[in-house]
Amino acid sequence: MTLLEQLSNLDALTSVLMGGAAVQLQPIAGDVPVVQVSIEGREELPIFITCSDSQLLCLCYLWTEADIRPDRRAELLEALLELNPAVPLSSFGRVGGRYVLTGALARAARAEDVANEVAVLSDNALDALGALADYLN
Repeated sequence: MTLLEQLSNLDALTSVLMGGAAVQLQPIAGDVPVVQVSIEGREELPIFITCSDSQLLCLCYLWTEADIRPDRRAELLEALLELNPAVPLSSFGRVGGRYVLTGALARAARAEDVANEVAVLSDNALDALGALADYLN
């Protein structure tokens, strides 16, 4: 089953979990299957879903190195380490120069489970931006 087939109805399922907000799925062309999930009112924090043979990875880009206040960078990194256990179902990381929040599920996860992960990841991303705003430009 392709990733897009597995995510069939993800938009409607996620919309219900997000209080009726419009949700759009956009496949991204490339060698690795990726689907971008955009949630109304949170367009600046899209969720990207990709897969390997064993898992689905959900990822939300938060900020880049250029967004970090240089005088607060070390404090930000400490704060990320301290917050990581407190962010349910998500983990902070870095991909290239971009800081991300990630979540993972089994490759065979149902669309309902993926919708829940997307909703939680989106909420966690908003919470993280609010909690860490003092470290950013």
